Amino acid sequence: MESTGGRLRRAAVAGLALGLVALSAPAATAADSPATAASRTLTDSTAGVVPSRVRDPWLWQATVGQRPAGPAALVFFTDRTRYFESTGVLVARDGAYRLIPIGMAEGHGLLSPDGRHYLRPHSGELLDLTTGRQRRTVKPGLHPFAWSPEGRRVLGTRSNDDHVISYGPDNQQLNDPEKPDDLLVVDPYQGTEQVVAAGTFADHTKAAWSPAGDLVAVTGSPDVPARLAERQRLVVLDPTGGGPRWQVDLGDRRILAGPAAWHPDGRRLALLAFDGCAGPRCTAEQVAARSWRIEFLDATTGQAVGRALPAGTSVSGIVGWRGDDPLLRYVNRTEADTDRQAVLAALSPEGGREVLVTTPVGSTDLMVPGDLLTRAAFGGPEPRPSPFAAPIWVYLTLAVPALLVIALIVRRVRRHRAATGPAAP
Repeated sequence: MESTGGRLRRAAVAGLALGLVALSAPAATAADSPATAASRTLTDSTAGVVPSRVRDPWLWQATVGQRPAGPAALVFFTDRTRYFESTGVLVARDGAYRLIPIGMAEGHGLLSPDGRHYLRPHSGELLDLTTGRQRRTVKPGLHPFAWSPEGRRVLGTRSNDDHVISYGPDNQQLNDPEKPDDLLVVDPYQGTEQVVAAGTFADHTKAAWSPAGDLVAVTGSPDVPARLAERQRLVVLDPTGGGPRWQVDLGDRRILAGPAAWHPDGRRLALLAFDGCAGPRCTAEQVAARSWRIEFLDATTGQAVGRALPAGTSVSGIVGWRGDDPLLRYVNRTEADTDRQAVLAALSPEGGREVLVTTPVGSTDLMVPGDLLTRAAFGGPEPRPSPFAAPIWVYLTLAVPALLVIALIVRRVRRHRAATGPAAP
């Protein structure tokens, strides 16, 4: 029968092993889980492929800054994290999950075409997903719309409105809170920016680059009354100068289809048009019930071309193309009114929809890097978040109790030895 001292010594060894595992876990689980090493062949063979399904991260999942994971295969946004508000979730190309915390009222940023950087809106900070470092490269206030095809420039807008209205001694208004906004082309790596002469806009809502990067399309409200009525205008222009090539009023039922609205052939622009309630008085239920379709304009003249494609409901925008098939982002409602789910689907000319990426319930947006969209690299495995990919403070929190247990066991072993030792002659 094993002695009491033997049992205590064995318990001490087990506690010591637990403490060492907790302390060494960040280094020993750099690949996120013990199973990752065994599945490395699988992840290497499918590197650079968009996963077909992703899941909610663990509450203790590490952030990009705490444990960088590399270029993105996908980024989605959900409030089901430890921050309990909208948070970016990076799914790296090796299947690792990391969090991208978002500041209050910050909004969703822009993922670079190579999946290596995330540009934050308004703050102008560029987050390197491969190193976790973040630096401010752009003046604050920029709202980014789209990366250029070569991945060096960003098209965005900056508001010039006065946030506080000032009045003179006779109660006359001294400033204009509704100034036209600037359309900008910025280099987020060098920090340079250029104002684009796109005409007068009270605000800009969406923009897209042409496939060659020599033209841009931008929509927005030309004046305050148009903005209040949700009427928009579309302008196509050369961002380097020369003024608009053409423009067309879209009314209140058509919008630019998104950052990838330009067809890959460069000859057509896609619009999203809907049937249903229009205008600012529509309820949330009426907006969700809108039936959408894709319409096309000639990129040279602005005239309508081709036939419309039915797109269904809950359409958020075109994020890319697979040949002639537009890749649409949908944000679907579930039975719980507060829950949404973002999916990516390919729309065929016949109106069929093939779901390519599914995010968990509660997600409100998703982004796929441009290089994977261009290659139509879909159908990847469905990685699960690793419970071992946690910040170091989590391991320290686990290690402290383990070390305390070890200390108590060692102390008890010593007392037991002292009490049961051989008597002095």
